[in-house]
Amino acid sequence: MNEETRPAHAPSRQTTVLIRRHSVATRLTHWLNVLCLSVLLLSGLQIFNAYPRLHWGQYGADADPAFLTIGAGESNGDPRGYVRIGSISVPTTGVLGLSKIDGEWTPRAFPSWLTLPSYQDLAAGRRWHFFFAWAFVINGLVYLGYGLLSGHFLRDLAPDRHELAPGHIWRETLDHARLRFPSGEQARRYNTLQKLAYIAVIAGLLPLMVLTGLTMSPGVDAAFPVLLDIFGGRQTARTLHFITASLLVLFVVIHVAMVILSGPWNNVRAMITGRYVIRQGGHDA
Repeated sequence: MNEETRPAHAPSRQTTVLIRRHSVATRLTHWLNVLCLSVLLLSGLQIFNAYPRLHWGQYGADADPAFLTIGAGESNGDPRGYVRIGSISVPTTGVLGLSKIDGEWTPRAFPSWLTLPSYQDLAAGRRWHFFFAWAFVINGLVYLGYGLLSGHFLRDLAPDRHELAPGHIWRETLDHARLRFPSGEQARRYNTLQKLAYIAVIAGLLPLMVLTGLTMSPGVDAAFPVLLDIFGGRQTARTLHFITASLLVLFVVIHVAMVILSGPWNNVRAMITGRYVIRQGGHDA
């Protein structure tokens, strides 16, 4: 039956199409980022444990006021862990500030299962952190070069004027809140919220995290003292580094949640093989 003779009430047939969604360069740099960021997070928490306080300004020592403290003390003779932000203190016994190691309560900002290595060793944590920090930077430069030369950024990540309209962004936000994700032809490309999130991370969070990390290095400060002026001192750079890393973790959590909710197998397969399945015709067209 052709289009001319098909009854008006007859449903159109839905077909499955396998499209190319991610290039080899995108997939390789993505998985290398997963490895690098995982090690950087765990080793960074190991480094933080050596001095679990954050300061604003040029200096930071035990006697100086701290912006954030993760520590341990006693309450009514019992040990307790806490997180203090300014004058607000929140008990966190058993997770932050105080956790059990070999059955004994041990003062420790982050528990052993969240640090690399699991035992307290600042030197080992720094070695892991610095090695994978440079691997992360090199991998990022490769992705940046590919994105610019291939037109990936302009073609796939740059939103057009229609997508930036407040009404369009609001509708997409409501659709995501209701777990209504793009399908059919709309699923061929990133949606506006994805584009804006990726741009914010690539152009904002990651450069800030790298630069504040470099500012904490005495050798880099000697070569580029302007970094200390830009970030207001090494301790402020350390605080900003911690905040940007925390925001990046939040982005990853939301990203993984969206992958799971919108179709884990299809999304993961696309990032491994580059191929993504969409449905055309029927109700998805």
